[in-house]
Amino acid sequence: MRVNRDEAGFTLVELLMAIVILSVITIPLTSLIISGMRNTTTSSSRMELSHDAQISSTYFGHDVATVGIRDYAAAQGAGGVGFKASIQLDAAYNAGGYTCGTATTPVARLRLLSDRWDNTGASPTMSVDVVAYYLAGTELHRIKCAGSVTDIVVAHYVTPGSLAVNCGGACDTAAVPQQVTLSFTVTKPNATTYSISLNGQRRQT
Repeated sequence: MRVNRDEAGFTLVELLMAIVILSVITIPLTSLIISGMRNTTTSSSRMELSHDAQISSTYFGHDVATVGIRDYAAAQGAGGVGFKASIQLDAAYNAGGYTCGTATTPVARLRLLSDRWDNTGASPTMSVDVVAYYLAGTELHRIKCAGSVTDIVVAHYVTPGSLAVNCGGACDTAAVPQQVTLSFTVTKPNATTYSISLNGQRRQT
């Protein structure tokens, strides 16, 4: 008796053709997936840096708006009570006798001073609030001393040495500037260098 055998299957030529076709499809698809993952990572990094810019800008605008300590010991002029120097650059934690932080607190690139009145007692008493911006590693900190002390990170991945302050003139004079800008750059792996400018407008006159 003869046994009929099923000879259905792939020939070597067909198998090689299938491998070639599969390679033609897989290689571009793999490149597309890798490119998409890189773009996602880059977009995520850019969004994180942008978020830091928004947060720090909000804080900074509010801090500059209230800057200014009055000089009540000096004679009043035609415009009323004048100001003392209210902006400090590259200042220690206790610069000018206004303490904010401890001896371990890094030197602040910028310190903003403002009046704070306490009306809870029999007569109002004045003290000075201090807000300082300093760099610790690659993190930009904002420390505020207004009765209590708060120290938060407002920006990450800051390029060391990139912090710059612009007051449109001298910052640390009794003629307190109306505008203050704190600028720096941030960078993160998979993202290009990002420049941030924090702008504040003083409201006191």
